[in-house]
Amino acid sequence: MSDSAPTVYLEDLMIDQEITRTFQVTDAAISAFAEVSGDHNPIHVDEAYAAASPFKGKVAHGMLAGAYISATVAGGLPGWGTIYVGQTLSFKRAIRPGDEATVHIRVKDINLKTAHVQLQTTVRVRGKVFVDGVAEVLAPKKPVTA
Repeated sequence: MSDSAPTVYLEDLMIDQEITRTFQVTDAAISAFAEVSGDHNPIHVDEAYAAASPFKGKVAHGMLAGAYISATVAGGLPGWGTIYVGQTLSFKRAIRPGDEATVHIRVKDINLKTAHVQLQTTVRVRGKVFVDGVAEVLAPKKPVTA
């Protein structure tokens, strides 16, 4: 971990400002998420069970996509110091091991008085929307210098 990370402070944010990050969805990531979350639903971790499901194979946890969104917010826009207030998510399609998930964050609204920022959050695979929603965060303010 470095001593600093990219942060776009509240005062520097702009409507329609955006960032895109890409994540490889691997069996290892799905297994790690199952361990951390305690969600061992066999649709995610058991190939034989998942093969007999309507998905015809294993799928990633929907909230793994949510974690990729959170990582993009925390690591890019607005960046370190951002505090999540809320997030809506709509799951359109199942993400599978081997997929490349592209997270796109766009600033929708900024309230300078309260530091609340609304972000449009989208996860695409092969150009199609798989997950979308809106995040509300508290953006970090510029440090006060003496």
